[in-house]
Amino acid sequence: MAFEPPQRLVRALGETAPHGDDWLEKLPETVQRAVALRELTVERVQVPGGRSSLVVLVRYADRTPAVLKLAPPRFRPEAERAALAHWDGLGAVQLLEGPVTEGVLVLERLHPDVSVRSLPEAKALLEAAGTLRRLWVEPPAGPVFETVAERTGRQAEAMRGTAVGSEVGVLVDAALSAREGLLAAEPERRLLHGTFRQSKVLAGERLPWLAVGPDPVVGECAFDLARLVRDRVEDLIASPSGAAITRRRVRKLAESLELDQERVRGWTLFRAVESGVRALRVGRPRDAELLLEFAGWL
Repeated sequence: MAFEPPQRLVRALGETAPHGDDWLEKLPETVQRAVALRELTVERVQVPGGRSSLVVLVRYADRTPAVLKLAPPRFRPEAERAALAHWDGLGAVQLLEGPVTEGVLVLERLHPDVSVRSLPEAKALLEAAGTLRRLWVEPPAGPVFETVAERTGRQAEAMRGTAVGSEVGVLVDAALSAREGLLAAEPERRLLHGTFRQSKVLAGERLPWLAVGPDPVVGECAFDLARLVRDRVEDLIASPSGAAITRRRVRKLAESLELDQERVRGWTLFRAVESGVRALRVGRPRDAELLLEFAGWL
């Protein structure tokens, strides 16, 4: 099988491992082994694909469609597998095979080119929120997943260690302060998707919409809304009423999911600033500008 990883994945992995690693170099052989072991027929690599994994559309020998997903260890494929197994198809893509070997997951085939983002914005937010609600369940017993406090603690340390200008520094201080206040009184512990947004909800057969690509974490539900609030951020920034739309979106999503509006706002602020500072750090100034302008509205 002729194979070349999507350029989007290559660029993203270069950002997260700037000094390189051998996962990408070994990827063609890893794909070949995974396909041969399961006697799969490859249809195509999904492009442009994601920023943390390779997705290959395949079929079993009996013609059952499936998805082969491969991710480096630093993107926690074992945690994704554990979350999908715990959800067992309720609101999320179904896991078709058990333990992860070589970072390989085999998943139910959805419609990879049809996400909830294809809907009009109001309908897209409604469907996405409904999907997310189904995922918020009691986590399994034991330290299976990292917590919101642990994940954001690492992020906060990286934010403190990044040299930023005075204007950005004000936002960083506000984001770090918001995080401390939110963690001082975390109201609940649920299994969260962790990186939820409209493009992570695909059309399915069992249910109209199913979530994919979790980076699961345990904590309060408001944390999971932060990426959804800033969806289509380019359109928000381009709109003369973007700030008002953003604040209205925070309110509507909080109300529809019966969450505290200030906690949704606080986590949205922290996560937007964290993403913006990280974009600066890896040399994506345009992305950083959008994210930090958005954060300033909060």
